[in-house]
Amino acid sequence: MTLPSPEQLPLEGVPEAAREGVRHLAADFLEACRAQGLEPGPWPEGLGSLWYHSDFVARTAVRRPALFLELLHSGDLDQADPSGQGLRERIRHALETVSDETDLMRALRRLRHREMCRIAWRDLLGAAPLEETLADLTHLAEGLIDAALDWLHADLVRRHGEPRDAGGIPQRLVVLGMGKLGGGELNFSSDIDLIFAYPQPGETDGARPLENQQFFIRLGQRLIKVLHEQTADGFVFRVDMRLRPFGDAGPLVMSFDALEDYYESHGREWERYALIKARAVAGDRDSADHLQALLRPFVYRRYLDYGAFASLREMKALINREAARKGKEADIKLGAGGIREVEFVGQAFQLIRAGRDPSLQLRGIVPVLRRLAEQDLIPAYAVEQLLEAYAFLRRTENHLQMVADQQTHCLPTEPAARLRLARSMGFDDWPAFHQTLERHMQWVHEQFEQVFAAPQRVDEEDEASSQTETHRELAALWGGGLGRERALGVLQELGLEEPARALEHLDQLRESSTCRALTATGRGRLDRLMPLILGLLSGLEAPDVTLDRLLRLVQTIARRSVYLSLLVENPLALSQLARLCQASPWIAEHLTRHPLLLDELLDPRSLYDPPDRHGLAAAMEEELVQVPLDDLEQVMDRLRLFKQVQVLKVAAADIMDVLPVMQVSDHLTWIAEVILEKVVTLVTQQMVARYGRPRCVVDGETHTPGFAVVGYGKLGGLELGYGSDLDLVFLHDSRGEQACTDGGRSLDNSEFFARLAQRVLHFLGAFTGAGRLYEVDTRLRPSGAAGLLVVSLDAFEDYQLHSAWTWEHQALVRARPVAGDRRIAEAFQAMRARVLSRQRDAEELRRQVREMREKMWKEHASRDPGLFDLKKDPGGIADIEFMVQYLVLAHADRHPGLTTYPDNVRILETLMETGLIPREDALFLMDTYRAFRDRIHELTLQDQPARVGGEDWRQERDRVRQIWKTLMH
Repeated sequence: MTLPSPEQLPLEGVPEAAREGVRHLAADFLEACRAQGLEPGPWPEGLGSLWYHSDFVARTAVRRPALFLELLHSGDLDQADPSGQGLRERIRHALETVSDETDLMRALRRLRHREMCRIAWRDLLGAAPLEETLADLTHLAEGLIDAALDWLHADLVRRHGEPRDAGGIPQRLVVLGMGKLGGGELNFSSDIDLIFAYPQPGETDGARPLENQQFFIRLGQRLIKVLHEQTADGFVFRVDMRLRPFGDAGPLVMSFDALEDYYESHGREWERYALIKARAVAGDRDSADHLQALLRPFVYRRYLDYGAFASLREMKALINREAARKGKEADIKLGAGGIREVEFVGQAFQLIRAGRDPSLQLRGIVPVLRRLAEQDLIPAYAVEQLLEAYAFLRRTENHLQMVADQQTHCLPTEPAARLRLARSMGFDDWPAFHQTLERHMQWVHEQFEQVFAAPQRVDEEDEASSQTETHRELAALWGGGLGRERALGVLQELGLEEPARALEHLDQLRESSTCRALTATGRGRLDRLMPLILGLLSGLEAPDVTLDRLLRLVQTIARRSVYLSLLVENPLALSQLARLCQASPWIAEHLTRHPLLLDELLDPRSLYDPPDRHGLAAAMEEELVQVPLDDLEQVMDRLRLFKQVQVLKVAAADIMDVLPVMQVSDHLTWIAEVILEKVVTLVTQQMVARYGRPRCVVDGETHTPGFAVVGYGKLGGLELGYGSDLDLVFLHDSRGEQACTDGGRSLDNSEFFARLAQRVLHFLGAFTGAGRLYEVDTRLRPSGAAGLLVVSLDAFEDYQLHSAWTWEHQALVRARPVAGDRRIAEAFQAMRARVLSRQRDAEELRRQVREMREKMWKEHASRDPGLFDLKKDPGGIADIEFMVQYLVLAHADRHPGLTTYPDNVRILETLMETGLIPREDALFLMDTYRAFRDRIHELTLQDQPARVGGEDWRQERDRVRQIWKTLMH
């Protein structure tokens, strides 16, 4: 037998660094062929590239060479199968000789391996467009489910007879596919979400009869086992049944009538969303049409229940009902601009409109978006860009999963894996791919932010009011019945400097598609609100900009008449809204983006009195007690709402001068700390429930290692601002032997803590319908982005003592534990003090710090002499911070008190007390630092960058520069 050599394998498209590995795979494959007496023949074109892009295909070839060779020689790789007919024939043929359930499971898994290799081959080598790949994957799932169901049904019939209804008509199970399976858009390594149903009650006609429900429960249980169970041959599909009525607590199978009764009596808004894509994928498809007809009134209501606001909010909280995945730093499904947001855009319109417009009752997201463009509900150009982004994201998703047949949506972090993904997507390198991906995701997220506004409705109330002549005139102005000249005159009397512009904006709002689409009740509420808004303008200092901001907010909330009603019926809330919108465009935009926060305007005492850290922790518990903590989506959205509410309170108190700058930063920092502590607690509980507690043995004694989060930068220095991201480092203290968790699914401790950190990042950074919590930067960890996400405390100290750069020690000055294990927190503080207190060459340290700052001036300082950047320019905040950090590193060996605090003001106080800096200079730097930060907060609330005029703060800047020169030269 003559075999080709690994050196002959074509390697076009395979990077040089990866070629040796691919040749090793070729050698393993040839050895497997030799062992089984197989003749592989010449290497096919593209095989080396395929194995490079997919470990799964390569592993399958090595483990199952006969199956792989049969696929190569079958001709199936060279032709599309758009109807799935060829696939169904192959499945039928493969199951012809199955004699028992074990044979069935083996045959199904062999078929899956073969067909998944076929699909990956055609996709990765460019023979199949995305549409073919998604259809093939869907056909494969349907075919295997259907074939397994047929075999199992026949096997049960042999034991118990045919299930029949009261009229003797045979009954068959209906398998509804949900999510992407139902939508015909299945991805490469996906779970399948199923619901089981049968038409009518009755019993089987065999010698050992069963009631129909018992028959179909047994059938469903066996079907799940055959598909889901992991054997030596792998699995077919992971099956998720939690979308059925009552979830895991409900019966596995229900009759059609029982299903209809459940959804009529108990159905929730998120179940309407889930059923949009529901489709019979196996079993009795004829009866399934009847079932779909029964469920349609629940899914697509002719008139939305505008009064059920709480229910709709729950639907939004559960809009991403698909089982929660492991949190990653870059998630192309749940992250900002990811696949979920594309689906959200299309399906939000379906939930709002499809009951009145049956043409929107579609399953796949692509036809839905195209229909929305045809109806001008979304601009055609926006839909085309969404579709382009969606196709790119779905291809990326499939290629990620084709690597190892694993269900992942997270971008790789290893350079080799990144290059492999980029090459598979047709790019030469990672930066080119990532730039394109970011462009697509940015566009998707922008559309996501703009689209969803679910209309609400409350019952109309009879309101008898004696309107003044002024009020009637304002109502006529809003309604367009006052006449242009008089309208302009009224607006001028209200104090507007540009009445013509204001009138144009009012007309645009009144005639907008948003207002034209309002129900009669919603329009009535809007018509009552607008004269009240106009009447408030006369008492404002800046009525023009306030009206602009209020109109943008009204445009957003117009379809949610519950908010219109809130403002109409609560004059105090409306006056607070006008006051805040006048004071701050940032607050106006915050309220516009999160109109749920309008509820906070009802109580000014609470609005302008943000709670302290203890109060925040209590408020957090009160917020989360309303949701089950095992419901990831609801918890994530509740955390986001909590943050939005608390930040609004801080901003309101800040803009009204209730809080000084230091307390503003304190409150924003406390909010982040409380959220981090809760997220770490929740994620740890989830991880322990799944894998057990981490343990280790040190000197013969068992210990329970912990996990902690260290805050750097503004978080570490208690100086957070509005919109600040979080600089975080994750630590654990596992060491010694037997370092693994004690659960049934044991993990090495390092893997446990790495997964824990990834889920924390997911909790913080993933976008849901309620936005995201924080942008997180973890690059300050040892070795930066190239280092481990979580490191042991010992390794961290070793790095700081022997490998860290001076700038990393500068960063450590502003580091402190913010969440997690207290034991680690105390050990970190002691370690930080040891590192900062090392004896250093003062002159060398001064040179390094000075050169780093000078480099930053060159790269980031303002180029416009007419502007001064409060953070980055010479004489600004960064100069003060660098001087403080230099003094700590230079003198902490003799003055250990310098390591006590991580914030600049208290460090300056310590420097003054120790005599390391003149008292006058220290007080000046503290005052200037606070003043600059106060101004940055003010500018943020005005939606302005941290820059002022070139001559502003001239005296303070010059003195900061003089102190810099004295200290650093």
